Amino acid sequence: MGLLSEKNKEILLGPLSKNNPVIIQMLGICSALAVTAKLEPAIVMALSVTAVVAFANVIISLLRNTIPNRIRIIVQLVVVAALVTVVSEVLKAFAYDVSKQLSVFIGLIITNCILMGRLEAFALGNRPWASFLDGIGNGLGYGIILVIIAFFRELLGSGTLFGYPVIPQTVYEAGYVNNGLMIMPPMALICCAVIIWIHRSRNKDLQEEN
Repeated sequence: MGLLSEKNKEILLGPLSKNNPVIIQMLGICSALAVTAKLEPAIVMALSVTAVVAFANVIISLLRNTIPNRIRIIVQLVVVAALVTVVSEVLKAFAYDVSKQLSVFIGLIITNCILMGRLEAFALGNRPWASFLDGIGNGLGYGIILVIIAFFRELLGSGTLFGYPVIPQTVYEAGYVNNGLMIMPPMALICCAVIIWIHRSRNKDLQEEN
């Protein structure tokens, strides 16, 4: 089998849409609501989760035949915690401002359902390369939803993207006002619900499969 055989392509690309961890499996929604008021922290969180789940998958896959079943959850948590600590220190060193914005949420990657779900459902039963692709795919699938939600929340709530104003001053002078509700946590849930509704209305065949 090639590195990107049809099966591996499905493992990598499936989570981007038809098996998305957020809008199909309903995993990782809490962090999706917590860090999407602005685009920058949402993208950093997406990349952080992608890196952690990909490398955690690889490590657990390499160890899968040596981990006693009764302590597998403990081993998984130790691996994830070590990777999250590395990611946290890298962010503090190279993106300190964003690290402050994300605050405790980087540490809470440890409790992200996507991570434990992929380790249990995939990495423990598959080889390292496939596990790596699964981690990348699920991380990107998670990240896509974060970025979409953050884009609309920042644009409509603050009139900015990446902190830069994008709505012309003339629009404000004509009476436009930023929607302050968009930067409040409940709107993230509503945005996520709208994405789920649109996705399922355009992919009715997936509902029949599920």
